[in-house]
Amino acid sequence: MTDSPHLPVSQLVPTRVLIADDHPMMVDGLRYLLETYGFEVVGTVGDGQAAVSEALRLEPDLVLMDITMPVCNGLDATRLIKAQRPDMKIVMLTTSAEYEDLFEAIKSGATGYLLKVTTGPAFIEALHGLEQGIPPFSPGLAELLLREFARLSESAGKEQVEAQREGTMQGESQGDVEKFKLTDRQTEVLRLVAAGLTYRQAGEKLCLSEATVRYHMIEIMHLLHLENRNQVIAYAGELRSAGKLGFIP
Repeated sequence: MTDSPHLPVSQLVPTRVLIADDHPMMVDGLRYLLETYGFEVVGTVGDGQAAVSEALRLEPDLVLMDITMPVCNGLDATRLIKAQRPDMKIVMLTTSAEYEDLFEAIKSGATGYLLKVTTGPAFIEALHGLEQGIPPFSPGLAELLLREFARLSESAGKEQVEAQREGTMQGESQGDVEKFKLTDRQTEVLRLVAAGLTYRQAGEKLCLSEATVRYHMIEIMHLLHLENRNQVIAYAGELRSAGKLGFIP
């Protein structure tokens, strides 16, 4: 990642960042880039277990989380942090553009997903956007969001048909289908963003303000997150029962 002298520095009260990555050169480069633009790096860790412990101890505003790390991977670490700090922002910063990793991260509560091939200026711009409530995603990943909603809706629909066939249809079944359906406006927004348009450009095409497009993207992210904390807490409970949670304070 390379930086750019034309980007604004972060807000007057610096965003406090914890970096979780097991590659020292990557960590050093990130620290330099973040501090150059006014972010405060409060800590760095090289494995998922340490990421959980330090996130709970340091209470950063943002955790930059790699996925492939020793001891405990970044996806598990994200679930464990969100189980105890549901409001903490976690952005995956990884080499993995795999479909499964992207959605496991989002459903576990990650606020965004950036690839390490992201340029320095684009990375800093994404973090500034996060400060304003805009979920940060590398270009092209919005298209995967659209595909995932189609898959979830289709899967829930098949389950509903099967339940009707077997005479076991319950009130929640229709709700399961509906909760994975985007509104027409959300679909329009996501398709334009997936096509590579900025929020401002998407808004101009739809006669919406940039803030409204941003709102729709945030709502789309909420739909993909876990329905509530219970699923994350249950996951943490399973690990605790298996004796894998002893490192959490």
